[in-house]
Amino acid sequence: MERMETNFWEIPNILTIARVAAIPVMVVLLCFPGKLASFLAAVFFVLAGATDFLDGFLARRRRLVSRFGKFMDPLADKLLVSAALIMLIPLNRVPAWMAFVIVGRELAVTGLRALAATEGIILAPDRWGKTKTLLQMLALATLILHYPYLTLEFDRLGLGLLWLAMIVTVASGASYFLTFFRQYPESRQP
Repeated sequence: MERMETNFWEIPNILTIARVAAIPVMVVLLCFPGKLASFLAAVFFVLAGATDFLDGFLARRRRLVSRFGKFMDPLADKLLVSAALIMLIPLNRVPAWMAFVIVGRELAVTGLRALAATEGIILAPDRWGKTKTLLQMLALATLILHYPYLTLEFDRLGLGLLWLAMIVTVASGASYFLTFFRQYPESRQP
């Protein structure tokens, strides 16, 4: 059984706030051309992405679930992914249409979850959603790195991973909508 925390400044919440705070640093670094700026932006992105997995682990393990965390944790993920995608478009590392599909899915599922909550339907994260997040983080980290390191072509690897992430992202979104529509008529019955 989870308990709602009483202290806002618990580690999971601090990690979520740190993830959001890393976003502007990554954005500014991506404004500068070159290998060093891309490398540093990738470091901030990877560290921010790692906090996503760590804060969830700690919140569940220590039973430190909060309303703030339930709201901000998925929002922080969406902000991080969206910021990276948008910043990579003018750098010609991500096709704009792919960014639109991924960000559009994130917005659609967020809206669906809000609607579901008003109907008393819980759309809990599932395996598809967790896989989607991991693939997005891996793809974007490699696309931010972009330049070849030790003969590894990060731009090609990243684009391949982004295709895979996009497919799983769309499938995951479809899964949420199917789950909602299966439960929606039941929630309407008196």
